[in-house]
Amino acid sequence: MIRVLLADDQALVRSGFRALLERADDIAVVGEAADGDEAIALTRAHRPDVVLMDVRMPGTDGLTATRRILTDERLPGVRVLMLTTFELDEYVFTALHAGASGFLLKDIEPDDLRQAVRTVARGDAMLAPTVTRRLIAAFVNRLGGPELAPERLAGLTPREREVVTLVAAGLSNQEIGGRLRMSPATAKTHVNRAMAKLGARDRAQLVVFAYQCGLAGLPPPR
Repeated sequence: MIRVLLADDQALVRSGFRALLERADDIAVVGEAADGDEAIALTRAHRPDVVLMDVRMPGTDGLTATRRILTDERLPGVRVLMLTTFELDEYVFTALHAGASGFLLKDIEPDDLRQAVRTVARGDAMLAPTVTRRLIAAFVNRLGGPELAPERLAGLTPREREVVTLVAAGLSNQEIGGRLRMSPATAKTHVNRAMAKLGARDRAQLVVFAYQCGLAGLPPPR
């Protein structure tokens, strides 16, 4: 069972997401938070698999709460999926850098919402939509960040470079396997090795690194 915590300052939004998620047999909502501080407290109390976190909330906002949750050593394995009404919400850039596993627009279709939660819960990033890839590309070029040392990039095998490029394009392990004629398990192994070599904590950061070093079809940021 995938345990989900909802964090949004609007009760109607929370109740709507709860109703949509709990139609699935494999998802359970374990709590609701109206602000960032409550989201942090409830995450510590319930240890959910996924936190659906609104970006803009009164008091402690979703960005700050995300950073605190993902840097809390007592909360290993918790994933954060950002919620926003704006495709280019500037705060999402920083949230991705802080380790969020992606973001969703609040007008997402019900089936897509449930699938997004499943995707993030199993350790993948919610990166398939074109708008997400555009956000990450904009994030890299707008906020920059430390460039990858050439020797770290040189440590990737040719196959690992191929796999990182496909991860950046939003492909799942199964899709990567089909594209490169390997099993999903082998694809996952290549992804994990690339993450370890580049120091990426998850697939979302791996995509950021791919844009930073020019493996995502775009030149590195200047």
